[in-house]
Amino acid sequence: IALSNADVQKQVKHMMAFVEQEANEKAEGIDAKVEEEFNIDKDWLVQAQRLKIMEYYEKKEKQIEQQKKIQMSNLMNQARLKVLRLLEPRMIHCCRKQDFPLVKAAMQKVIPMYKIASKKDIDVQIDQESYLPEDVAGGVEIYNGDRKIKVSNTLETVGGCLFRANANRKFLD
Repeated sequence: IALSNADVQKQVKHMMAFVEQEANEKAEGIDAKVEEEFNIDKDWLVQAQRLKIMEYYEKKEKQIEQQKKIQMSNLMNQARLKVLRLLEPRMIHCCRKQDFPLVKAAMQKVIPMYKIASKKDIDVQIDQESYLPEDVAGGVEIYNGDRKIKVSNTLETVGGCLFRANANRKFLD
């Protein structure tokens, strides 16, 4: 069977339309798959960032709780010190050997201020015979004159349970 030029042209156009329709459908399928993969990746990234944000705020919340505990401990120690200072005209400070210059400088500033504020004389000594152990992170221990009353204001005691090993603690970092 011989086809006329018009029939050939018609069939070529029909074939071209078919190929074009197939290509469009294929392109739409690819676009849909790309968009679906993009949405999956986007959802995963959003979830990952959400978890990071939640972890960040949980960590901040824990830090705030730690700061509150430290502040409460500091306030308690300050209250103890005030009572000790009101009751005791003589105090002995014990510190680490390397902290001696800092404690001495602090005492030289604080004692005159205390005398003015309390209108009482006070004898403050820094123990140079028995220092706090080197493994103590810092701070001081304050004793009354006969060493019967002790106020420990070292980083270990101020931190309380924050720095001690605790079997109930879930995370150690």
